[in-house]
Amino acid sequence: MIVFGAIDFAAALVRVGKFLGYHVTVCDARPVFATPARFPEADEIVVEWPHRYLESTDVDARTVLCVLTHDAKFDVPLLRVALRLPVAYVGAMGSRRTHLDRNERLREVGVTEIELARLRSPIGLDLGARTPEETALSIGAEIVAHRRGGTGASLTGAHTPIHHDGPRGPLGRIGSVA
Repeated sequence: MIVFGAIDFAAALVRVGKFLGYHVTVCDARPVFATPARFPEADEIVVEWPHRYLESTDVDARTVLCVLTHDAKFDVPLLRVALRLPVAYVGAMGSRRTHLDRNERLREVGVTEIELARLRSPIGLDLGARTPEETALSIGAEIVAHRRGGTGASLTGAHTPIHHDGPRGPLGRIGSVA
């Protein structure tokens, strides 16, 4: 899991990522925010422009990318790269208005509709989350549902399997996510 944007929500997401078994990296271009003191549970902290870091980093079909930068100067170049990589999940934080604006900006730099369709934005499942911890839980839940082929719907009253045999999309049966 690579978390882009060293914000308060990122600290909570690092904890959820570790709980789910990921090796978690936090990347932010701002050295004052991307510090071990702010992210003691992260496996790695990188001070670099997010898109540059992603361009030089090995990723695979198990890699999860969470874009929490919430700033077009970081989001657009980063997502332009991310949406073209063979990763398991790309999610970006922001309101629905931010999402629509971001998509327009991405189209302007050549991102295709097929590439945009891979973007999970606004990031996370609708849990009514407000706090960083609740938001991180909603993001983690979406990642698990995406990986395992779940719907994210309540199991109460549902007539669907509790356990899914296999995930959808490029994730395949991947076993460990670490």
